[in-house]
Amino acid sequence: MTVTIGIVRETAPAERRVALDPPTAAKLLGAGHKVLVETGAGTEAGHPDDSWGDCEIKATAAEVAAAADVLLSVRRPPADTFKAMRAGAIAIGQLVPYQDFDALAGAADQGLSLLSMELVPRITRAQAMDVLSSQATVAGYKAVIIAADIAPRLFPMLTTAAGTLRPAKAVIIGAGVAGLQAIATARRLGAQVEAYDIRAAAREQVESLGAKMIDTGVDAETEGGYARELTDEERAQQAEALARHLAKADVVISTAAIPGRPAPTIITEAMVADMKPGSVIVDLAAESGGNCELTKAGETINHGGVLINGPVNLPSRAPLHASEMYAKNIYNLLALLIDENGELKVDTDDEVIAGCLLAHGGAIVHEKFK
Repeated sequence: MTVTIGIVRETAPAERRVALDPPTAAKLLGAGHKVLVETGAGTEAGHPDDSWGDCEIKATAAEVAAAADVLLSVRRPPADTFKAMRAGAIAIGQLVPYQDFDALAGAADQGLSLLSMELVPRITRAQAMDVLSSQATVAGYKAVIIAADIAPRLFPMLTTAAGTLRPAKAVIIGAGVAGLQAIATARRLGAQVEAYDIRAAAREQVESLGAKMIDTGVDAETEGGYARELTDEERAQQAEALARHLAKADVVISTAAIPGRPAPTIITEAMVADMKPGSVIVDLAAESGGNCELTKAGETINHGGVLINGPVNLPSRAPLHASEMYAKNIYNLLALLIDENGELKVDTDDEVIAGCLLAHGGAIVHEKFK
């Protein structure tokens, strides 16, 4: 059986990624499937229409959606795109189920199967499909590049005829995928790096990258590798310990987030006031409220000489590689949906599929959103 796979152009402001790239599309074509691409879908990611080989280029998203058995996107498609799809078709993307859920419920009523990439379970078997991790890799790298760009100092120690410049001191808050990539990137640029995570188990990974772990005595790791919300006592203990390190830092990268919930406030206005003029904070949690209470999403502000940057959608600033990784995540998930006979099947008994399946058979099926 030939499965028709559609790729639509992203419509969110400043979104430059594409859900599939030509090399990955070629693999699907080689397996006997059909790939439809909305014109311009890959242009911003470095893939113009003439780079898609034997894929079919379509003029509109509606044309792609109407013909697709499986529709791929990076972000949730507009309602009109969902409406163009036929009952029984599958939509896969970062569908943001924690926001404006009514639109997804409408798509479910239409008979669409919805798989939300943010909900892929964080288990060993699903690592190759983990979009949150792949895109966080880009975000962690870009955060350090932003910090290096706006900081008034250089990162490495330099010995010159004009004297010796000391290395920048960087503090990375959160040692998940983004934080670890930020540590590695800051180290490559020559900074002295300390890191903090409320999961004590992160120490080994932090130290393996050459950074020092800040010990606050708080451990809040939960099953699945996420961090739970801190108690008031734990938050005060954390703040007291972190404040001492932030006061000496030249650069702070904060990455702490809880999926589907507002970002925890970790850096208070009082902490910023104690930081040195010329210091820089890059807050990767800006889109969900920020780890710094002064952060403004999409802006860089100057607070008493401390620059606070609140970047949004950092993966889109490196759209070629972000799309390449996203495409591989999608390809690996498709391997669970298309069997060895080329038949498309949503196996609700599969742990990975069940974990990210929002809607199927005309109803919302995910336990968190019923």
